[in-house]
Amino acid sequence: MDFGLLLPFRNPKQWEVPFSQLYREHIEQAVLAEELGYDHIWTTEHHFADDAWSPSLLPILSAMAMRTSRIRLGTYIIILPLHNPVRVAEDAATVDILSNGRLDLGLGQGYWLSEFASFGIPRKERAARLEEGTEIIRRCFTEDSFSYEGKHYNLREVILAPKPVQKPHPPIWIAAMAEKSVARAARLGYHLGGSGGADLQQMYDAGLQQYGRNTDDYHIAQLRAVYVAESREQAWDDVEPHLHYMMSSYDRRFKEADDLPWSDSVMSTPTVPPVGELRHVKDLSFFQAPLIIGTPDDAVQEIERYSAETRVTHLVMWMQMAGLDPKKSQRSMELFAKAVMPHFR
Repeated sequence: MDFGLLLPFRNPKQWEVPFSQLYREHIEQAVLAEELGYDHIWTTEHHFADDAWSPSLLPILSAMAMRTSRIRLGTYIIILPLHNPVRVAEDAATVDILSNGRLDLGLGQGYWLSEFASFGIPRKERAARLEEGTEIIRRCFTEDSFSYEGKHYNLREVILAPKPVQKPHPPIWIAAMAEKSVARAARLGYHLGGSGGADLQQMYDAGLQQYGRNTDDYHIAQLRAVYVAESREQAWDDVEPHLHYMMSSYDRRFKEADDLPWSDSVMSTPTVPPVGELRHVKDLSFFQAPLIIGTPDDAVQEIERYSAETRVTHLVMWMQMAGLDPKKSQRSMELFAKAVMPHFR
C-alpha cells in the first residue's frame, strides 16, 4: 500500500499564523515525510475560503520539488472546471520536469456553490468541463500538435513544450464521490481519487471490467482522517477541535450543494457532535469511512479491515488537520512511520 499525506495549507482564524510560516511549515513536513519513508505528498484546492484554503497547488508542488528527491507529489484535486486546461497542462508539465517525473495529477469537477458563482461558471457545466478539460490535458501531454472543438473549449494548433518527463504522461486521477463520477473515471480509463466509501471502489472496478480494462492497471486512492498517538486519549486530545472544525466545514458545504446521495450529512450523524462529545460517538464515520484516531495498533487494525473489505492502493491521510500545531502532526507522522507502515511492508 502507498502511504501519502494530504497537506491542506489551511489557516483557520482561531489558530491563525502568518502565511509565510504556514507555508514554510507545510513544506518542511513534506521534506520530513520523504525522510520518514512516506510515498506521496498530496495537496488540495479550494477558492475564496474563510481559512485561505490553498487555491494554487502547482506552484506549491514546484517548491516541494526543489526540496525533495524521491517522494511523489500530487494534486488531490485540482478543480478543473475553474481553470484553463492548457494552462494546467503547461504548469503540470513544469512540475513534472522540476521533480524529475514525480507528479501525480488529480482532477475533479468540484462542488462548492460559492466557487462556481464567484468564477461566473455555471455549476451545471462542471461535469462536461471536467471531461473536456481532461481530454485536452492528456492530448497536450501526448501529441505534438492538435486542435480541439468541444462544447466549452475550442482550441487551434496547441503545442505543449516542454513535455512532461513521465511517458506517456504523469498519472491522471479523477476524483469521485458519487456513482456517476465513479462511472466516468472507469469509462475514461483514469485512476480513481475516492473519499472512503467501499461501495464506490467496487463500482469503479466493475466499471473498468465493463469497458474491458484490467483492474490491476488502475489505482484507487482513498482519503481518510488519520492521527496516531501513544494512547487514544492523547490522540483525541490533540485533534478533536481540529477534526470538529473540518467536519463542520464539510458538513456545511455538502448540505449547501445537496447533490450527493449522502449530502444530507458527510458523517454518520446528521449534525457534528460538539468538541468533548465527538470522541465518544460510536462508529463515527467521515466521508463514508471510520475515523482512524488512536494508537498505532488501532490504525493497523482499521487499515487491515479496510484492505480486506475493498481494493485500495493508495491511502491519502488527512493527518495535518486544519490549524493543528505542526509539532503534533510531526509526532503522529513519526509514530505512524515507525509503528504502522512497517506492518504493511
